[in-house]
Amino acid sequence: MSIESKIAENSFVIIGRAGIDMYPDPPGTKTEDATHFFTCLGGSSANIGVAITRHGGKAALVTRVSDDSIGRFAVNQLKKYDVDATHVHAEGGEARNSLAVVESRVEDHQSVIYRNGAADFQMTVADVEAVDYSAYGALITTGTVFAAEPSRSAAFHAMALAKDAGLPIIFDVDYRPYSWPSDEVAAEVYARAGRLCDIVIGNDDEFGFMAGGKEKGLDFARELAKTTASIIVYKMGEFGSITITPAEEFRTGIYRVEALKPTGAGDAFMGGFISSLATGHDLQDCVLRGSASAAIVVSKVGCAPAMPTTSELDEFLYNHSGPSAVERN
Repeated sequence: MSIESKIAENSFVIIGRAGIDMYPDPPGTKTEDATHFFTCLGGSSANIGVAITRHGGKAALVTRVSDDSIGRFAVNQLKKYDVDATHVHAEGGEARNSLAVVESRVEDHQSVIYRNGAADFQMTVADVEAVDYSAYGALITTGTVFAAEPSRSAAFHAMALAKDAGLPIIFDVDYRPYSWPSDEVAAEVYARAGRLCDIVIGNDDEFGFMAGGKEKGLDFARELAKTTASIIVYKMGEFGSITITPAEEFRTGIYRVEALKPTGAGDAFMGGFISSLATGHDLQDCVLRGSASAAIVVSKVGCAPAMPTTSELDEFLYNHSGPSAVERN
């Protein structure tokens, strides 16, 4: 069965984390000056799951959360957004949920991420072996799962099990340096993961990191498309993205908006892109819809609650003047 037909099942198992995001309120407030906070579901994998369900797809998350009220908050939020939490397990002891304190401001933006003793890094091989991969159309993973053990080994094992079940593997590189023991370990692990995947999405810094230098990133992305991957999306921030397949390469711009914050764009892009691919849009349209989803999310408070529905995305595209021209060489 082809990658496209599997993704068209519109049912995804996602490996990664669910956390809690706190935003100083009202928007524009610095964290150190805050007296009130807006709280919502966070974590890149959880956000992608929400983006998919908001577009009518099915998503199940595989992770661990802390065995406390914060972990239960994350699980309750997943259920609120119709993300299947069957394979979200509580981790006791000193493990704690991921927490992000994120400002709704672009100028002098501050994000503080708490990942010490993160519960999601305790995901085990047994956790991923409990999943029936044949029930899904594709596996999505974000790069954060590879930063520590036992999560790293469990994630690679999940990819192998999914591949054996005929599922395409979709990888959002999502490099977060603060989670890794060293740059060298991260580069080796990411390159290994990238070569196992059918679709890889990352920015120019991330591809450059995997390749051993930013100037080598695009060539590395092209190599993946020639050898192992079916689709590569090489994002370049305000300069749009380059999409590479074994048969073609094209560039697309971004949808310019008045951004409220710089965070959440990557998760929104992934959700919008994959959901559009699942519902039969052509590849270039999928990239543009992912870009539009990112634009919507950065213009609102929060990540999970800001993910657009299909009707909201269609309305945005109808009213927007269109993507910017790509000017970067």
